[in-house]
Amino acid sequence: MSAPRKRKERTSDSQSFDSVQDLILRIKAKLNHRADSQGAQAALVTELYELATLSERLINLRSNSSDLLDHRQSDILDREGTYLWNHSSSMRLLAGDQIPAVVAALRLAGFRLIEAGLPENLDVDCQPSVTMCCSLEIEWRAVRAGLVHMLQLASKTGATLADMGKSELASSVLTSAAKFEQSLRNADDHQNLHQQSIAQATVVYYCSRMEAAWKEGNDSVAQYMLRNITENNIERLAHLSARDRELLASKVLEIGRSLLTGSAQDGQRKVDTRAEEAVRWLQKAFSLAEHLDDTLTAGAAELKRCILRNLVRAYVLSSGLNPENLVRAETALDELLDSIPPDDQRDVANQELHWWKLAVLRRRNASEDTLFETFRSIIENMEFTEDNVTNILLDLRTSPHHQAHTDAIEVLVLESAEFELPKICATACLMLFYQYGEKKHSLKRCSDAVEWFLLGTRRAFSSVTDTCSSKCFRKAALCHIEQEEYAQASDIIRQCPGDEAATHYLSFLVAIKQGWENDGKDQLILLIITLSPPHGGFTLSYSGGQCSGSWFLFRPENATNGHAELLDHVRTRKATEMNVEPITLIRCMIRLVLRLIADPANAEGKDALIDTLIRHFATARALVDAVCKEKRVSLVIKDVSWLWRTAYNCATQGCTEWDNAEERVPPLFDMSRELLEIYLETALEVDEEMHLCIVYSSFAAASARVFAMRKLEPQMVNSEKLEFTAREIQTCEERLRKIVEKGVISSNNIPRVTQCLSILFIFQAELACRMNEWQVIPKVIEKVTQCQAPPCDTFEAITDMLAILHASLDRSALSVEKFARWLRAICTMLLARNTAPDRLKAIGYIEQAIIVLEEHGGDDVGDETYPIDERYWLLTSSYNTGIECLHVCLLDDARRWFEASSRMCKYVPDGAVRAKKITETYTHLMDRFGRLFLACGVILDLSLLLAPSYALLVHV
Repeated sequence: MSAPRKRKERTSDSQSFDSVQDLILRIKAKLNHRADSQGAQAALVTELYELATLSERLINLRSNSSDLLDHRQSDILDREGTYLWNHSSSMRLLAGDQIPAVVAALRLAGFRLIEAGLPENLDVDCQPSVTMCCSLEIEWRAVRAGLVHMLQLASKTGATLADMGKSELASSVLTSAAKFEQSLRNADDHQNLHQQSIAQATVVYYCSRMEAAWKEGNDSVAQYMLRNITENNIERLAHLSARDRELLASKVLEIGRSLLTGSAQDGQRKVDTRAEEAVRWLQKAFSLAEHLDDTLTAGAAELKRCILRNLVRAYVLSSGLNPENLVRAETALDELLDSIPPDDQRDVANQELHWWKLAVLRRRNASEDTLFETFRSIIENMEFTEDNVTNILLDLRTSPHHQAHTDAIEVLVLESAEFELPKICATACLMLFYQYGEKKHSLKRCSDAVEWFLLGTRRAFSSVTDTCSSKCFRKAALCHIEQEEYAQASDIIRQCPGDEAATHYLSFLVAIKQGWENDGKDQLILLIITLSPPHGGFTLSYSGGQCSGSWFLFRPENATNGHAELLDHVRTRKATEMNVEPITLIRCMIRLVLRLIADPANAEGKDALIDTLIRHFATARALVDAVCKEKRVSLVIKDVSWLWRTAYNCATQGCTEWDNAEERVPPLFDMSRELLEIYLETALEVDEEMHLCIVYSSFAAASARVFAMRKLEPQMVNSEKLEFTAREIQTCEERLRKIVEKGVISSNNIPRVTQCLSILFIFQAELACRMNEWQVIPKVIEKVTQCQAPPCDTFEAITDMLAILHASLDRSALSVEKFARWLRAICTMLLARNTAPDRLKAIGYIEQAIIVLEEHGGDDVGDETYPIDERYWLLTSSYNTGIECLHVCLLDDARRWFEASSRMCKYVPDGAVRAKKITETYTHLMDRFGRLFLACGVILDLSLLLAPSYALLVHV
């Protein structure tokens, strides 16, 4: 080669090396900064692939040139490649979607750099000479070690790229690995010093080629690589360690398993075809694993069992193509069952193996003796559960001698008719009969259920008849009752013990189903007498009435007799149960009345039922008070909880569904609150919602009383009713304030309580008006203003009462003096808020006052004459508000206020003088406004209006 050409190639080689070095610096900087974002990691992957491309180009330039890189450059490439490869190992421990791609790119770049930095004596094209001196033997040992190392790196890199789906890059790297493998094969190792390392590297190479080819869908290449591992060089496998053989067998197992499960590339092939191919892979996997020592390799035994399981599946699935595989499947199952430790024989997964064997034998049409032995092994190793026994019996039904089994069972039953079973066996049979009866009963097949239940009363089970026969009798009677076969039910009930409450319960059901009121009451009393404690009896009796549809015991007309009898009876019990049992009874009665109210068939008597419900709650409240006096609330704490919640829900529902709800719900809300307060004194855990329920109950009761009063005619509302309602509202307000002061309400719910208080203030103002207690109004307004954030709606609601006052004035129901005081208070409050809408309302009220003055503005003194001090207040307030409006350039509002003050002048002494002063001031100010606007064109500074010469003296 000419000198210029050599210099050109050397220059190109140097430029490529510099580019590689620059790119390495950028990559290492990013690796050191730990780029965690996906964008940064994607950019890092791109640069790593670019580095691999430059390194590969450097390899190609070097192979075409006679001048190689110097030792310094080779060392740099080898060192940097080793750094990137080692960094990939640490990156594998991190988490992230881009981490596998970064690891693959790091390995590719590291491998290419190491390959580019290979020393001369490791060049894949360099062949060892047979005439080489023995002194070079040490150097050739290093060469072989380097080739082994490079082959391992190339194989691992190719496998990683194949896992990432980079087929082309994986193929390129594995091609380089093939060259290293060829060089390693040609290298002589007469002393056999590197056999194990060479075998490991070669197997890793073939395994990587096998996996890559399989993932690409190239089955022939994958099988060829498998043959190279297992057949072409048997001695190579002998040099592998047990761990390497286990890993190799696991990889072959995965390929065989993927054929059985059916991957995307196998979707078009039939199951038996794929299974036939999987057999070959799984057989190879087992041949690799069978020589492993279970005592030396931890997972060897489990690996063998896993391979055998999949091999059995493959044999069975492929038996359509090759019937001999069924024999092989049986052999594999026997070997698999023998390998299971005795302690694991009853494991569910291992138990399935016996069923697999049974299925295989049946497909082979095995003899009955063989099937019998298989059944015996299944029974010996299974757990006796209902499902397992049922499966065995169902399987035995397929036996050709099934009819003979049935006949034998019938003969056995006839021979053992007088036989008394032991307690354990009798109990097991009774459980089966009872379960079958329950199942038939749930399917509404009551006749069949009766037969199953009555089987449990036979003499064969007399060893446990005292405890179970009565239960079977009662269940059979209940089935007859549901079928409306009351005569048969009564016959069966007579066979039950008469001292058991459940027997009287069934008699009670029969009575109420047939409408026998007296018998029903008697049986109900007997039920409660025989039951101890009676709480369940109350629930049973009342649920029986509920299910029957016969409500005669619980109708209002029968409540006095039936319920009184029950209450009297439970009150006669010993002292420890007194007042506890009646509460349970009352709960049952309340529950039934609620169901009656909800029934559309009782729409006509709904009002009477509601009154009954309220009386029941009042009775419950009295009973709870009696328990509280005895300091035994803890015994009925659950009952109290149920009572207050039910009363609250009933009242809430009644607000929208009951007629005259405003008259009926207040007692329910009050009782709910009182019961809840008792509950809070005893309960260990109290949440905020309970305190809010007290707030809502109190507020709802007070509001309902106000609404009820509004519906009445004026002549029907007496002073006592007004005073009672006012006291209830005042008490409700105090109760709400105490709850807020306790700090049990969170900041999120404080506005709700505040809103309730605001509405109560409105109610107080309304009642004060109706009771003519005008001194209360300022106090109410003062309480509103003392709120942290007084709601505007409260003020507006109070101020809107002016319309009511004016209407009362027209009807001579309110004196002019009181009207004047009211109007002054309202206007003062509106003007103090100092907003445009409030001023607009205030001027409207003042104009209304002027209209009243036109009728009651005489000089006489009395209740029907507008007070002089209120007239002066109207005049001065109108005048001063007009000046304030001019100060902020509200000319139209100012004009309206000045006109009102001018109209007021004729109703006060010296009105003409004051009217003249107002007119002059208004004219003077308007003239000044006009000149200032024309001269400056800007907003007028009205600070002059605040001078004393323009202020009107306020007379109060």
